[in-house]
Amino acid sequence: MLGCVRIATVRQMAEVITAEDRDGRSYVRRAMKKLAELALAETNGKAGRHPIWNLTPAGQKALADGNELPPRPKAGTGAKAVRAGFGPHGVAVTDMILAFGGRKHLTDWQVEVNHAIKETGLSFNTDAVLALPTETSEVRLFELDNGTMSQARLAKEVWDYERYAGHRVWEGARGTIGGTFPFWQRHRYTRSTTFPRLHVVLAGKEEHLLDNRLKALADDVKGIAVAVWVNTLPRLQRGEPWYEIGVDDPDRRRRRYPEPVGR
Repeated sequence: MLGCVRIATVRQMAEVITAEDRDGRSYVRRAMKKLAELALAETNGKAGRHPIWNLTPAGQKALADGNELPPRPKAGTGAKAVRAGFGPHGVAVTDMILAFGGRKHLTDWQVEVNHAIKETGLSFNTDAVLALPTETSEVRLFELDNGTMSQARLAKEVWDYERYAGHRVWEGARGTIGGTFPFWQRHRYTRSTTFPRLHVVLAGKEEHLLDNRLKALADDVKGIAVAVWVNTLPRLQRGEPWYEIGVDDPDRRRRRYPEPVGR
């Protein structure tokens, strides 16, 4: 689990590895203590009173050597983020993953996935990406706001996904007519026929405040041309439905963003 989500508490790990009607936290504590003695796992901070666990570089290497997960050579352990004060956010991301059925598809998640386009200078990290093992390689993008950023910044982060989806690249041999294609489809999600849906999850505040934040976000991104669904973490954990606040519209994106110049 730590190889996928990077950081987690004993409660979260127990939720994954023990039966639903049992409390496996004591078992997990003993197991993590043993891994710490072997220098394979460590704690670098807390979420409230609960220690946050992450793999050490040695633990990550042992996991990779065992072929338990697909190779992820650039993935960090999460220790720096916890020491920098981002532990509560990372724990909330793990809660989001678990609430979205992470126990069933745990190895198909990646966290802190960078999306960048050098030509425009656009670069941002997606909190979590789920790649379901389907014939079409179905991908879902997840952003979690833990109540720490302004409403304007949250809206900008959502609009960044439209900017990313709208960028096109020109392809064709020199001297030919060539054509333009979506950057994401050529260089990132090559098996997807539509730009991946963005799921925004709101957490970190009282539920009525999260509901207000949800409504404000819907107003701030009105007319966006990518698929955006939003929910609060408490509602997601209760299995309540998502709210659709953006619809995928590649034609509108193409009108909004300039075509690249052919060679």
